[in-house]
Amino acid sequence: MPPQDVDVTQLLTEWTAGNVAARDRLVSLVYDELREIAGQWLRRERMGHTLQPTALVHEAYLRLVDQRRVRWRDRAHFFAVAATTMRRVLVDHARRRGAAKRGGGALTIPIDDSVLGTAVAPDILDLDQALDALGALDPRQVRVVELRVFAGLTVEETAEVLQLSPSTIKNDWSLAKAWLYRELQPRESRR
Repeated sequence: MPPQDVDVTQLLTEWTAGNVAARDRLVSLVYDELREIAGQWLRRERMGHTLQPTALVHEAYLRLVDQRRVRWRDRAHFFAVAATTMRRVLVDHARRRGAAKRGGGALTIPIDDSVLGTAVAPDILDLDQALDALGALDPRQVRVVELRVFAGLTVEETAEVLQLSPSTIKNDWSLAKAWLYRELQPRESRR
């Protein structure tokens, strides 16, 4: 395990035990990574978008420090929870912006050809709705998507977080991508 992973795991353990100073050290250690993840999504957004990477990370941080019942296991677990939290921040932001209709200023998530096999940038509300529908069929696939897309974890890191084999993650990832690709297509092109 790389030294940084040990430091993060130790700080998470101390934070869980109530050490606020450990939480603050943890934030300074992972802040740049979280900001890079946020920046990857928002770089592909329309010019002048009101949500910036720093604001996304800060809002996610405020929600993360409110987590009272989380028993942090390690760095990968932290980033998994951070990914889910960022997803919620993006959805809440899109709803506040009145983006109920496609193209109404909604935030889009850059799901490009490396994710779904085609250049698709669904707005976050459509993606959230599709992930909720997928979750009714296979909650594990949703976790795989969140970890791969929202946290930027590799197949191996995702396998570690979910305590599954990399081949299972690859299979779930392929199935989830195919399902989301179909679900996020306009209704008339699904025939």
